[in-house]
Amino acid sequence: MVLQQNASHPETFTPHYISFTAKAYESMVRTLRLPFRAIEGTSVVGPFFWSAYDQDDEDPHLQVIFRKSDVRKRGKTRGWELMLSHSFQTGITTGYAKGTESSDIVESIKHLKSCSAQVLHPLLLPMIILSHDLSTKNDQKQREAREWLRRLENAISLRNDIVEAEGYVKQDYMDLDQINRDLVECHSQVLWKRPQAYQEILDSLDEAMKRFWDKASLKPELYGGPSGEVDKLHRSMTGRIDFYRAKLKGTENYAHTTLERLTIQRAALYNIIAQKESKLNLEMAGQQRRLAHASKRDSNSMKTLSLLGAIFLPATLLASVFSMTFFNFQDGASEVNPQLWIYFAIAIPLTLLIVLIWWIWERSREKMYAKDDVDLEEGIEKMEAHIMSNMRKRTMSKVRTFGMDKKE
Repeated sequence: MVLQQNASHPETFTPHYISFTAKAYESMVRTLRLPFRAIEGTSVVGPFFWSAYDQDDEDPHLQVIFRKSDVRKRGKTRGWELMLSHSFQTGITTGYAKGTESSDIVESIKHLKSCSAQVLHPLLLPMIILSHDLSTKNDQKQREAREWLRRLENAISLRNDIVEAEGYVKQDYMDLDQINRDLVECHSQVLWKRPQAYQEILDSLDEAMKRFWDKASLKPELYGGPSGEVDKLHRSMTGRIDFYRAKLKGTENYAHTTLERLTIQRAALYNIIAQKESKLNLEMAGQQRRLAHASKRDSNSMKTLSLLGAIFLPATLLASVFSMTFFNFQDGASEVNPQLWIYFAIAIPLTLLIVLIWWIWERSREKMYAKDDVDLEEGIEKMEAHIMSNMRKRTMSKVRTFGMDKKE
């Protein structure tokens, strides 16, 4: 077997990219009787498993392609690939395996070496790789996602299933942006290694097992026949496939429930955000109404100033008229009419009277405006209460119906 462990080139699993020269790759494939179709599978997505007999009837080979290489993180491709070819004439399996540091190829090869007495079965290495790929890490990730979901439910729907110290709400403050990001990340974690994809892999692996045993059962002298070591290993691997099917079915149901609950929490979060936006719009409308009232008052003040100007305009005109009779600057003499006091006696009391009237009128207007402000605030509060009441009726009314039959 040709091994290429811990492949480090950033493009090692890029589509149509191989780690050999074209001549060396062709020589390896022809010498080891590996499937030529592998070069066409460099761009497949998701976990991929394929098996078939070659076209050599005299020395038939079971060929296998197993790979998962569609991940790119931080500019580097990640994954692994395996090509195998098993001869039913000699019982020898040849192959090529490559994997990046993040894959389980290194551990799988170590595991295979410890099972050297059972390497006659060609699907032992694919089963080992699949076992590592479906390890307890998957179940643990689903459990962690469910625990994460409980914290999100506590923050959004006030569901009390967690310890208070683990919640999102700190000092009566809840970061909606952070919760929204966590909803997305939690959703992504639940979708990690979807069980449906690996159920298809198990079906394909089961077909490969049948293909192998259909040929191997015809050569009891090589494979030991019924009750032989290969047969026992084959039955053990078949049982493991059934075990993984049951395990993936449970994971699928568990993940489906988590996804449905995440969908509910996302809808509830969007509803909360919509309510807060509506309340913000309501506050903006209230501020606009206050601004409109303030503008109206300024307009009334300008009217008052215009009125005062109109009132004092006759006095100004009167002063101009008086200036013609009260002052005499003819013949170089500067004489002031003794009747000048009449102008001040009339103008000053008149001005004071007008200012007093304006002040009293302005005070009455301020009282009227204060009453209008109170009415305005009450109107805004009533409008807000009415809107929020309608929103609660539309979004939260079903909560009150839960468990009503039990109370009766």
